[in-house]
Amino acid sequence: MTTHSPWYKQFWPWFLLGLLFTSIFGSSTLAVMAVRTADGLVQQDYYEHGRAINMVLAKQQRAHELDLAAELRIDPMTSDIIVQLEGEERPERLYLKLIFPTLGGRDQDIVLEHVRDGRYLGQAPDNLRYRWYLQLHPSEVEPAWRLVGEGSFPSEDEFALTPGIVDRG
Repeated sequence: MTTHSPWYKQFWPWFLLGLLFTSIFGSSTLAVMAVRTADGLVQQDYYEHGRAINMVLAKQQRAHELDLAAELRIDPMTSDIIVQLEGEERPERLYLKLIFPTLGGRDQDIVLEHVRDGRYLGQAPDNLRYRWYLQLHPSEVEPAWRLVGEGSFPSEDEFALTPGIVDRG
């Protein structure tokens, strides 16, 4: 007759219990992190923004009709934002919206003042790092047109802002 050692002296029950307790601890940690940290949605009302896509496309189509385009660069010494606007419209003020791809709280709105001959100046924020989406429009409330682009900062390169419409004519 063979004698077996008790179960608690065997390897496999402890191994299986270890896997069970590890998975419970890991999932509990993730659940606590999910409850305590904010999701950080880029758009709180994303459904309404999705429904308004035709209005956005109309603004970009209007910029295309006006033959608008812009070049944006940031002076590394002074942090000045310099925008050169080309096209048929030259408002006194432009509004540049810097949109961070993942964190809506980091979005920036910058006012650019007309200096001369389609050149606009504004001041860049200090924390302008990484990749940003750029939107340029003539008014804060209901802009008639919009130019879009993207850029990675810091950079001395010029970034093109275009209507974002492909001419299929």
